[in-house]
Amino acid sequence: MSADILNVETLASRIPDGATLAIARDQGGAPMTTIRALIRRGARDLHLIGVPVVGIGGDMLIGAGCVRTYEGAGVTLGEYGAAPRFVEAVREGRIALKDSTCPAIHAALQAGEKGLPFMPLRGILGTDILRHRPEWKTIDNPFAASGGDPIVLLPALRPDIALIHAAKADRLGNVWIGRDRELMTMAHAAKTTLATVEEIVDGNLMEDELRAAATIPALYVGAVAEAKGGSLPIAMPGHYGDDDALLRDYVQAAKSRGGFEDFLVRFGARDRVAA
Repeated sequence: MSADILNVETLASRIPDGATLAIARDQGGAPMTTIRALIRRGARDLHLIGVPVVGIGGDMLIGAGCVRTYEGAGVTLGEYGAAPRFVEAVREGRIALKDSTCPAIHAALQAGEKGLPFMPLRGILGTDILRHRPEWKTIDNPFAASGGDPIVLLPALRPDIALIHAAKADRLGNVWIGRDRELMTMAHAAKTTLATVEEIVDGNLMEDELRAAATIPALYVGAVAEAKGGSLPIAMPGHYGDDDALLRDYVQAAKSRGGFEDFLVRFGARDRVAA
């Protein structure tokens, strides 16, 4: 079984309005080229899942009005500061927020990849977050020798689409992700994976003993598009570093709606409207 090899615009068209879309933390390869395409298209009503957080790409999708619900442990620009479009959207009630934690997101995705209805987790007991997530159920541990041993059950997360950017794929659609194992969990849990990559190579990555263990098999991949520099302004290890100037530009510009819209035009995520 092989995945389709597409261009970025066609790949992005496979993400319908209203889809549940999982995106990894920036350090896991930010799918920025596809995010630009989604904003240009005017995608709407996405349920965005941060694995376990999202960065500039998630902030841009929220600011552009593409997101109806955000579920994750946060939206952060790391050392560059708060995510301005996310902060404003939450304050103004323009998105629904399903607050979570890093372990909770990973545990729920692990349930999804294993085909389980839920995953137990103990570390969030006693936190306020349980008051805001009524679908998370606290029960007594059925294997405890006596009562009084509570544990939380988290419903499985099964995103419609895992959206990733990785270093390389082969023409069969096998995608090499290196050490970013959360991308593998996302691919297993989601109904399909859409991937942009720095390069598409000949051969079969699953037959490479040194790479196979860090390769998502094409079985889990719906489509691949080549997008050199596809993670910028976020670094892609082994290929390029962060574009510090562009990230600082974004932080300043996105503090206002007008500045944000101007940045989208300069970043190629919005067409400039003629005066």
